[in-house]
Amino acid sequence: MLQQFKVSKDDEIRVSGEALHKTVREIFEKLGVPADGADEGAHVLTMTDLRGVDSHGVSNMMRVYVEWFQEGRLNPDPKWTILRETPAVASIDGDAGLGIIIGPAAMRLAIEKARNVGVGVVSMRNSGHLGAAGHMAMIAAEQDMIGVSMSAAGPRVLPTYGAEPRLGTNPIAYAAPTRNEPFLLFDVATTVIAENKLRLAHRLQSELEPNWIARLDGSPITEKAVAPDRDDYQLLPLGGTREQGSHKGYGLGLWAEVMSTMLSGGIPSMLDTSQQFKHHFVAYDIEAFTDLEEYKDRMDAMLQTLKATRPAPGHERVIYPGVLEYEEEIYRRENGIPFHPEVIQWFESVAGELGIEPLEIMAVTKAAESQPPAP
Repeated sequence: MLQQFKVSKDDEIRVSGEALHKTVREIFEKLGVPADGADEGAHVLTMTDLRGVDSHGVSNMMRVYVEWFQEGRLNPDPKWTILRETPAVASIDGDAGLGIIIGPAAMRLAIEKARNVGVGVVSMRNSGHLGAAGHMAMIAAEQDMIGVSMSAAGPRVLPTYGAEPRLGTNPIAYAAPTRNEPFLLFDVATTVIAENKLRLAHRLQSELEPNWIARLDGSPITEKAVAPDRDDYQLLPLGGTREQGSHKGYGLGLWAEVMSTMLSGGIPSMLDTSQQFKHHFVAYDIEAFTDLEEYKDRMDAMLQTLKATRPAPGHERVIYPGVLEYEEEIYRRENGIPFHPEVIQWFESVAGELGIEPLEIMAVTKAAESQPPAP
């Protein structure tokens, strides 16, 4: 799905990662976020866009975060607290802080615990949106650990056979380090399609595949259709229908709910009127389990074998989770991040409202006329 719902080259306006980070950081600071938190949030969003995960980057999420800060739903300067703690485990109250800002701190706490006892597990309640869960998992992978992150919010997703939403999109992500190959990075919603991708598809008026979403009465839309407005559809668990395995997506989403909500002492999302998010972070210290250097050699060998798999007719190559994000980051660091003109207009509007310099546009180069490798 990384390559879907892209801005057409005729419409796109490119921005460098450095310019995006600067503007986003300044917006956060104007909203009352302390400098270190503003820098963290800007880093998460910029890296998300550089990796090509546009659904969770600034085009979808920044305007939402601004609204939530201005409405008082988010605390710009949270004093998150540890509620319970052991050498391997912690439970945190996030004090209504934005997840992309306080989530990295929670994962770093899990990493610290893993260094001491082999595994660190941290659950967090009373938080804002986590952003791309894969970014949090990558924080551990970059420290030579295996990272896992998941989140619970909602309710927006129908349980299998249900006509009322009960769960959030409840993403699950894991990341693992390598030696020379791109890191293994798997980050998915437990729905057929992430809601943020649907927002992007609606903005671009893109067509959805059958059984990706349901009507308001719970019946799957079985034909192709242009992405509707947020209030005109229901989300389906991964699989779409029971015949296609929706019970598996339903179970995975429920598991993310249990790990994120129940272990943090939070209220189940279907009963939580506060609309706050709950998260779960895990770090595994590889050296506590096996020799790190041997692990890296074997990871590379496994991933190289996957990439060497003969492709099926009609396909160019076989990849593994994380390859596209790695390639997209290389391409976008060189050629800029593409945005729809409407996103640039929003940045100009909010910059004027907050009294900061507008987002700097990148000159299009010949290199930018090419495309990153196809999946």
